Amino acid sequence: MTLKWWAVVVATVSLTLWATGNVVTLAVNGGQLPLLVNLLALTSAGTAVILAVVAELHERLNDRISALTEFLVARLTEIETHTGDRNSGFVEGYLLSHGQEAAVVPFGRRGRGAAER
Repeated sequence: MTLKWWAVVVATVSLTLWATGNVVTLAVNGGQLPLLVNLLALTSAGTAVILAVVAELHERLNDRISALTEFLVARLTEIETHTGDRNSGFVEGYLLSHGQEAAVVPFGRRGRGAAER
């Protein structure tokens, strides 16, 4: 059970106990529960409701971030595939235009190391 639903259960139980306690006390001796008991029940119910709302907002935010991440991964994969096709086509075109004896040589080192060669 997730945090949100535990908070909803705690709020429901707190409000039910508060209402039941006040009704029973009113029926038995015509009064109400002590102020401290009423405040404790209402405070725990209010805190649980706030916690449930925050947990729901966190869950929604997490779902949006997950969807955005999946979209970005798909888009980057598509861009990589497209770029990879262009680069391989460039190398194949170069080899075809220069004959089979043309070698594709990687670039040399840049910076200080290139001047020492």
